[in-house]
Amino acid sequence: MQKKKLIIFDMDGTLIDSGDAIYNTINHVRNNIGLDSMSKDILLTNMNNPDINSSEFFYGTKTFTEEQTILFTNYYNENCLNEIVLYDGIKDMLNSLEKHFKLSVATNASYEFATKMIKHLNIEKHFDMIIGANNVKKPKPDPQMIYDTLEKLKIKNNEAILIGDSHKDLRASNQAKIDCLLVNWGFTNHLDEGIIDTIDTLHQRLLILK
Repeated sequence: MQKKKLIIFDMDGTLIDSGDAIYNTINHVRNNIGLDSMSKDILLTNMNNPDINSSEFFYGTKTFTEEQTILFTNYYNENCLNEIVLYDGIKDMLNSLEKHFKLSVATNASYEFATKMIKHLNIEKHFDMIIGANNVKKPKPDPQMIYDTLEKLKIKNNEAILIGDSHKDLRASNQAKIDCLLVNWGFTNHLDEGIIDTIDTLHQRLLILK
């Protein structure tokens, strides 16, 4: 893998442990539309599954309805900051990496939620750019977030790498023709060889690319 100038991070399940916030919010919506709560394991494992229709899987509708969107947005907006933490070691890693690379975030959360959470956790100063799902026509696994990030930061495809926890991240990076490293502390349990299991290992792998 050649030297890099830009590291693009996924947010949920990669930088931030927001599992409780997402679990509680989706079940809040389900309960309010007459559905039973879903188990945390099943819910989080399928959050980033690119092969399902998310609205159908979580709420039983072909598309997200206005009611579902309002219920989700209001509950998440009110509660998310109380239920999120940085994974241990993330802040130290970002402090180190920003000395050698441009850093950005590409998340399937809305831009408003992403910036709110990142500011709350006091890591916004590390990032040259944050892009959310509502900043593009299609979120990951579509590569548009990556294309827009590369264009704005004036970085070539082979000078960037995406760090994420899901197959949506992997597919987006493959389509954008940039390198990708997947981590195993997020919402997807990867069994493949080469998946990174600790933040210290990720840190060392990235420093080699400076």
